[in-house]
Amino acid sequence: MKYDQQSFYRKALWAAGMALWLCLPLLAQNDGMTAEQVVSLKSVRQAAIDPAGQHIAYVLSVPREAEEAPGRSYAELWVRPLAGGDAVQYSSRPYSATSVSWSPDGKFLYFLSKRTEHYPQTQVYRIPVNGGAAEAVTSHSQAVSQYSLSPDGRWVAFISKDPLSKEEAADEEAGKDWIIPDSNFKYSRLYLHDNQSGESHQLVKENLSVHDIYWSPDSRSLVIRATETPLTDDDYMYSKFYTVSADQGSVKPLCQTEGKLGDLAFSPDGKQIAFLGAVDISDPLAQSLFVVPAEGGAPKNLSGDFEGSGVSLDWLDAKTILLLSSEGTVRTLRSVDAASGKMKLLVKGAPNLQSFSLHPQKKIFAAVADAPAHPNEVYSGTLKDGKLQRLTDHNPQLAEVQLARQEVIEWQGADGWRIEGVLTYPLNYREGQRYPLALQIHGGPEGVSLNGWTTRPTYPVQVLAANGYLVLEPNYRGSGGRGVAFSKADHDDLGGKEFEDVLAGVDALVERGLADNEQVCTGGWSYGGYFSAWAATRHSQRFKAAMVAAGLTNWMSFTGTTDIPHEMSLVHWNSYWYQQRDLHWERSPLYHIQNAQTPTLVVHGLKDERVHPGQSHELYTALKHNNVDTKLILYPREPHGLTERAHEIHFINNLIQWFNVYVKKKKGPEVREKMLN
Repeated sequence: MKYDQQSFYRKALWAAGMALWLCLPLLAQNDGMTAEQVVSLKSVRQAAIDPAGQHIAYVLSVPREAEEAPGRSYAELWVRPLAGGDAVQYSSRPYSATSVSWSPDGKFLYFLSKRTEHYPQTQVYRIPVNGGAAEAVTSHSQAVSQYSLSPDGRWVAFISKDPLSKEEAADEEAGKDWIIPDSNFKYSRLYLHDNQSGESHQLVKENLSVHDIYWSPDSRSLVIRATETPLTDDDYMYSKFYTVSADQGSVKPLCQTEGKLGDLAFSPDGKQIAFLGAVDISDPLAQSLFVVPAEGGAPKNLSGDFEGSGVSLDWLDAKTILLLSSEGTVRTLRSVDAASGKMKLLVKGAPNLQSFSLHPQKKIFAAVADAPAHPNEVYSGTLKDGKLQRLTDHNPQLAEVQLARQEVIEWQGADGWRIEGVLTYPLNYREGQRYPLALQIHGGPEGVSLNGWTTRPTYPVQVLAANGYLVLEPNYRGSGGRGVAFSKADHDDLGGKEFEDVLAGVDALVERGLADNEQVCTGGWSYGGYFSAWAATRHSQRFKAAMVAAGLTNWMSFTGTTDIPHEMSLVHWNSYWYQQRDLHWERSPLYHIQNAQTPTLVVHGLKDERVHPGQSHELYTALKHNNVDTKLILYPREPHGLTERAHEIHFINNLIQWFNVYVKKKKGPEVREKMLN
């Protein structure tokens, strides 16, 4: 055969071209995460182990597709065998199913769902585990917001808000729909449904707004967490625990508490109650573990000087409590002696438990957990050896995505305090090269950044890393996860030493040769937005760009427009703004507006009741008056965050573009001008 050199090269080039074309999807994936990939991630919300300890029911959050109408993610109901095998789906779009629980005999799954062909409002449903259609359990006139099945299976306690009266409905129809705050309250009432008769009745007659329900083991009584008004601030700051008899509905206070309250559980013998609560009115978190006799009395604090923040709890036996906590940048599960408070570590991090569902007899549990490589999935665990086994993989596409590595770092903050943070390296990081640094600052300030899955639509850490940024998530003083003293350490000093902790983290990365001190930017939501506004004004000389989302910019006007004025004042300032007017104004970013030179992207949801959109308008207008490059993006229908796919993608892409233009100087003046329009 005659050798044709030209033909050989043509075929070789064609083959190479085809190989490259076939590899393009994989190569694109290896460029790191994109906004579209972030908003398409599924995440497990809740997991519940069955009474036999053989199956786990769980709720899976599934984002909407691009072509669907705007709205929140769907919630699907799944069941998976503990020992292995395929998961079975029990609900699908357009219906959502939340708050899953098992009947005591394990034959039914109970859940909340809105199915308009049955009832126009959310109700309690159940579905046979062995197959069959879902059936409505409740048929209440209003939406059911929460429920709890009694241990004997006979009763369903549920919460539903007062409806409009006939007169109010007629007035609303006639346009007489003016709003007068703090009047004509609509309470969230406690109802009891009888699974035998199918009838429901209001259990608590007092004007109490009920937020949580906990059954006693004998199904004869309940503990509720309730407030005297339905105001959000009261829910945060002034709720109390009450004991309610299931037969008569009589109510009495359980014990004296002060400040925030969290999870609660009865001991298996019904004699004791464990709960999470604040140590006083100024404690930012319900993070300490208390026990109290079930008949009432003085609660005993078992946490002492524990350097962690309790998240949830359950009883293993009549003498032992299991406590899930944030400790530093990880989650831990500890056993706690109910008499002495002595703790024993059972599980620590890797992955990070978000919640657990215990089977005390078998000493096993189901859990929702995440890790640096994936969002929340279902795990099983044993208390004997603390080992965890991953059971689900709802984002298999992540195996094809190159993720930037992350680690926990420490540095000295103000006064030599030890401060931690989660550091994510730029994708394809090269040793010895300095990179632009992007701060991603959590809210609260009592929030905490954990060393798990850090990427979400409002904090797109892996997208920033894919675009060449070093990303630091600092746990400054005031954060959770380090105990009561640490979370209180910023009180009456907001924007002071807590922000010095953040600046010290920047300096530490510069000193290590990782960060370029001339390419530092910052972004965050809520209190993280406050920090970014503070960076762009008070400390503007340090930052080349900022993104302020739902951020506080004026402490005085904020306090008058938020739905939690008492919470923000009493657990962060220890006072109200009018008692320390000069300090509150001096710690407002707007006070330092004439110092501002940092280009600032300002973002807000128009349905935000926590931080009024006016806070962003104030900052945006002031920056414009001072000739600072700025852009304001307002998202309709969005609350204190983002929930709709199109908004999430738009936000991520605008954030990356803003940082690229003003930090990396990737575009010319004409592009900057276009961005501002």
